[in-house]
Amino acid sequence: MSSPRPVTPRRPRTLTFITSNAHKLAEVRAMLGGAVDLQSCFLDLVEIQAGSVQEIARDKCRRAAAMVNGPVLTEDTALGFTALGGLPGPYIKWFVSTLGHTGLNNLLAAYHDKSADAICTFAFSAGPGQEPLLFQGKTTGRIVPARGAGTFGWDPIFEYEGKTYAEMDKSEKNLISHRYKALEKLKAWLAEENVASNT
Repeated sequence: MSSPRPVTPRRPRTLTFITSNAHKLAEVRAMLGGAVDLQSCFLDLVEIQAGSVQEIARDKCRRAAAMVNGPVLTEDTALGFTALGGLPGPYIKWFVSTLGHTGLNNLLAAYHDKSADAICTFAFSAGPGQEPLLFQGKTTGRIVPARGAGTFGWDPIFEYEGKTYAEMDKSEKNLISHRYKALEKLKAWLAEENVASNT
């Protein structure tokens, strides 16, 4: 007897994005267009401090779905240094706040390889008890001394094809960023579900 196939969650009409950042909410809304009615909510979620990027994203999304009691979208960002085996990875937020841009560069001082992967993972859960779906985007660049406006996390030290994220205007960054690539996958899934629900 074969085991039952996993049920793919249906496309939500309204979705709660867990964020307190109004700029991020506006950016995600703009990228998703009219694919879904995106609302926002801030939750003080406890994140597990061990596991892969995927495991952390799924756990966070499950917790959010249980607290909201409905469909949710969460986002996790990681920055993995190749020379350090993918660290800091999902813990980059704490490394930035503790070490700053110079400290992050110093972590790679002894290594010739300065390459790094910027990874964005959006996780969608249809509700409590529903296994999250992941939509991940990755951009490979290199770590450099800070250049550009230092107003957004590690953007000034992540260089892609000669420019740091901080040196790019929004439209330029959005065409190559890890967040954009992840959202494109989410948007494509929402569009597929929309077509399926109308046939």
